Amino acid sequence: MKNTIHPEYRPVVFRDRSADFAFLTRSTATSANTVEWEDGNTYPVIDTEISSESHPFYTGKGRVVDTAGRVERFNQRYGRK
Repeated sequence: MKNTIHPEYRPVVFRDRSADFAFLTRSTATSANTVEWEDGNTYPVIDTEISSESHPFYTGKGRVVDTAGRVERFNQRYGRK
């Protein structure tokens, strides 16, 4: 692997604000914001809107989406006349 063409791969904290959940992983993502982690070190933090702690599929609190209604409205609006 060439050192000059790849972005730096380093520890980063991803934080889900809606579920008050954060996890430390490695990534090439960058951020100007930092957070002090449980181990006492400071890491860049990436704020996300959804994670496995808040996503309906993983929490079991899924909703049924009315896709038929959306398709019918689309066809009425843009369908052949």
